[in-house]
Amino acid sequence: MSDRSPKNSKEWLRRHVNDPFVQQSVKDGYRSRAAYKLLQLHDKYKFFKPGQCVVDLGAAPGGWSQVAIQKVGDNGKVFALDRLDMKPIAGVTFIQGDFTESEVETLFISALEGQKVDVVLSDMAPNLSGEPSVDQPRAIYLCELALDFAMHYMKPSGTLVMKTFHGKDFESLLKALRAQFKIVKVEKPEASRVHSKEVYFLASGFKL
Repeated sequence: MSDRSPKNSKEWLRRHVNDPFVQQSVKDGYRSRAAYKLLQLHDKYKFFKPGQCVVDLGAAPGGWSQVAIQKVGDNGKVFALDRLDMKPIAGVTFIQGDFTESEVETLFISALEGQKVDVVLSDMAPNLSGEPSVDQPRAIYLCELALDFAMHYMKPSGTLVMKTFHGKDFESLLKALRAQFKIVKVEKPEASRVHSKEVYFLASGFKL
């Protein structure tokens, strides 16, 4: 299968280097431009509160975890989970591994110490092939994993923020979210690139 992803092109690299959010992330000390997507969603919906417990699924390189720990403060907790390694972030507990595997889940449960989670974040995306018929189902599957995780560990009235892509199974996922949360919004923050089909679900009011 040919890979037509823009990430394999010189044009993508040029746009990336000149991207104002990339440039701003360097100035602000964020590990990725994705931090601004989360900041913009929070500015609109105010889902972070001091002292909360937050889980960031697929956290590497850590841009969203950086935002989360800033928002919940010293009395809050942020757990970052990813199969990839991630450099430490002050105040963030990092667990490396696949969160769907029992060994990693056991480590997480132990670190959680019986606490329930206020906010689950997922900026996970599959390795893109450039074929929408392949990439979109993979993205939906990751969302289903994030939703299942949230249903196991989230407090009543908790919030799930996750990335997905428009496509064939989008409406089915939206229906599943509405069955579990009181309010479900679909957003495309300004920091999301215009050409990208990514959107973000913000589901609040978990119906335990």
